[in-house]
Amino acid sequence: MLGRLWIARFLIITLVLIRFRVNSQCEFSFSRRNKVFNFNLASSIPKFPHGALSEDGFYRVEANSTLLWFQLCDMLIFNHDPPRCVGCEDCGGPSHCGTSCSALVSENVQGYDVCTSLGHPSSTKVNIIDKEDPGKGVIVKMSGGNKSQNCSLSVSVICQKNKVDGPLILEKSGTCHYTTELRHPSGCAAAISGHGSGWGWFSTLLIIILCLFGAYLLGGALYRYFSLGIRGRDVIPNLDFWATVPHRTHSCFGSLLQRFGGSSRGQRTSYSQANF
Repeated sequence: MLGRLWIARFLIITLVLIRFRVNSQCEFSFSRRNKVFNFNLASSIPKFPHGALSEDGFYRVEANSTLLWFQLCDMLIFNHDPPRCVGCEDCGGPSHCGTSCSALVSENVQGYDVCTSLGHPSSTKVNIIDKEDPGKGVIVKMSGGNKSQNCSLSVSVICQKNKVDGPLILEKSGTCHYTTELRHPSGCAAAISGHGSGWGWFSTLLIIILCLFGAYLLGGALYRYFSLGIRGRDVIPNLDFWATVPHRTHSCFGSLLQRFGGSSRGQRTSYSQANF
């Protein structure tokens, strides 16, 4: 019984950690012109509880006898229509082709459908599409393949607020580098204004000064109370000086106002006499 409980706990913790890893891989923030643009492709949004992740477990796009399956920020799951190609050694093996990678492509080579792994969740990286227009969306890039052949897939998740389109196009460059695009509401950033966010240097300096002043008063009061045995209001250090601070401040402001006020009146008088 105890062993079963430990197994159940282990499974729950594993699922939580996997979910946290997926969410962290799908998050991206970008700062531009006093604004912070936050993207989270896996967060739940209206009509899309899984964000930009496919609810079927995979996206599928085909072009020129090339077939591509991919899942954003997670492993592929095939509950139907699994890949039927050779070469799945690093992506689930022949019997579970496509189940241990995040992107897989199949091409017809001399009459045989040959698979190539394009990416894994651990290699997924998210970046901005256009730094001048951060609200356009993000690029999800994943890489895979073996030591002799490094392959990749770049998926542009373009902001489209009302509906989902794609993936419709598939382009290839080099030996095994593919690009496609997906228009999805998850590609729209949550923009936060940078004005007023955080503390300015003056506010931070003022808080530090106030904290030091409070520590000085508290430390001095404790010392005078316990070490010197002083009681009452006299426990405050330098009480006579602090009692005269309001009067000194008032006198200082009065002197400044009188000085600048007298200078202004003198200038106006001289100006009037000159005109007269």
